[in-house]
Amino acid sequence: MNDHRNTIDRTRTAGRRVHRRTGRAVLAVAAVAGLGLAWAGTAQAASPSTAHQASTCSAGALKATFGRQLAGGMNHEGVVIRLRNLSGRSCAVRGYPGLGLENSAHHALAAHTHWGDTWYAKDPGKKTLVLKDGESAEAVVAWTHANTGTSGAVHASYLEITPPAATQHKTLAFPQWVDHGDLSVTALARHVDVTD
Repeated sequence: MNDHRNTIDRTRTAGRRVHRRTGRAVLAVAAVAGLGLAWAGTAQAASPSTAHQASTCSAGALKATFGRQLAGGMNHEGVVIRLRNLSGRSCAVRGYPGLGLENSAHHALAAHTHWGDTWYAKDPGKKTLVLKDGESAEAVVAWTHANTGTSGAVHASYLEITPPAATQHKTLAFPQWVDHGDLSVTALARHVDVTD
């Protein structure tokens, strides 16, 4: 009789263990499924805002022009550059324009671009700017020309302006002497405050 009870007790205990394991497995599956639904919900919640974000402005979408010319003491010079969206749709820019120098035959000259504050303006920092058709962003470019006419300066005829994340550039007439080909530029912004 004791043997019979022990057998029954073991069977009940084993049955309870199976129920517990099965219950835990069901809870684990439900938890994973719940997380999956939460992740899917997060992805779905993020997708409408992603869908409304503008694509990056290509060089072909933008027109580059010079704005205000900047002069100052101690052989400093600068200019405001503007990139205007003429694509017919909204597009976005973020960060710093790439700069380069060319000679009169459009051959690249040695140039170095420094991102951040310039002689004329504090750097506004990287911000994503969505430009509607016809809207512009600007940056301030600065350089020195103390060594005009010497080997310590580069005589440029054109300035290359490459929009952030673009692979092509715009070219503007730029008959300037630039010490060592060093150019400083701020990040693009709707407006950059300039001090003379």
